[in-house]
Amino acid sequence: MAVYEDFLKLDIRVGEVIQAERFEKAKKPAYQLRVDFGDEIGIRKASAQITGCYQKEELIGRQVLGVVNFPPRRIAGFESEVLILGIYAAQGVVLIQPEQPVRKGDKLG
Repeated sequence: MAVYEDFLKLDIRVGEVIQAERFEKAKKPAYQLRVDFGDEIGIRKASAQITGCYQKEELIGRQVLGVVNFPPRRIAGFESEVLILGIYAAQGVVLIQPEQPVRKGDKLG
């Protein structure tokens, strides 16, 4: 069972997608994203299996939430540096995002 202190270990920040490309080498359909988390965190790369709900063009400029303090993970030769958060829904993975625009790097708390 997880406890509240486990949640506090996660560094979840708001980032803005600045680049999205189809991830051709991935086993399941995915995008390779570059996400700007602001001055403190910087730009991070991520692999995201969100092709069922999003076209790559509509991702640019979208704010997303990501866990920025997990170690990088190698996926089909690509180093994913952040875990983008989404909900597994019937239509596919739906991104979690702020209801209103906020500053890049703002922390979920």
